[in-house]
Amino acid sequence: MAERFHTGELAVQAREGVQAVARRVGGIIGETFPPGARDFLAQQRMLVVASVSPEGHVWGSLLTGEAGFLEVADARTLRIASVPHEGDPLHASLRSQVGWGALAIEFATRRRMKVKGRAEVLSGGGYLLHASAVYALCPKYIQAREVRSSGAPAEPVPTPVEGARMTEAQQRQVGSVDTFFLCTAHAEAGADASHRGGNPGFVRVLGPDRLEYPDYAGNNMFNSLGNLELSPRAGLLFLDFERGGTLQLSGEARVTWEPERLARFPGARRVVEFHVAQVREAFGISPLRWRFLEPSRFNPS
Repeated sequence: MAERFHTGELAVQAREGVQAVARRVGGIIGETFPPGARDFLAQQRMLVVASVSPEGHVWGSLLTGEAGFLEVADARTLRIASVPHEGDPLHASLRSQVGWGALAIEFATRRRMKVKGRAEVLSGGGYLLHASAVYALCPKYIQAREVRSSGAPAEPVPTPVEGARMTEAQQRQVGSVDTFFLCTAHAEAGADASHRGGNPGFVRVLGPDRLEYPDYAGNNMFNSLGNLELSPRAGLLFLDFERGGTLQLSGEARVTWEPERLARFPGARRVVEFHVAQVREAFGISPLRWRFLEPSRFNPS
């Protein structure tokens, strides 16, 4: 396949002095679904998708379904039998030229797999994702959870709430999470959806339009930070594991290595500051309800 890393990723790898490690780890990136991917994806109940709107805003969206809603149709194609709720930015992203980045994650076993590629809408509903990159990732910082119930909401789902700043309730939610998803994009390589985890409170809210969080040691490929090296536009997706809601933020993220900022977060290698430009909160749109099992042993103490 072509060069596995774009200029932004290579720049961050060089700054961190991990070029050799990144080249070795980058060997996991393939253009086709590896053995075992078919069974793994067929068992999943959720998929996080990073996309870019026609205006260039980056968003993270949630797709859910019964086991089997994700199907490896052939060596380079993933069939997704699900659509986001009405008004979700994922709908409009199909008019963009930037490909999707999808992340399938199994919290109970801490397994996850990335798929990047071009999306195609199916006339009968759902999508095809034509893969350009497929690879599994390590279990670091994933808090173990299991689905405790699943079904349609008992009551009508309230209309999503949109704004330019987080409400006090949204700030409290963000400041207490142990998991979220970071979405970034590269014009040619496409969008990327990445998991971020830590102890509750690892995301620090600095105001209704600003937050920061630590970036811990990872696989050294720097897919997310490499994208941010070239474009600050990003999206954050927060899940309400208890009630099936989502909080989507879109804005700009910047990475800092300032020692005084790092000192605020034990174990941090970098700190990312995110400036909120758009907020979208949807209530009860996922049928999945989760039970917390245990934190990741990799979370900094």
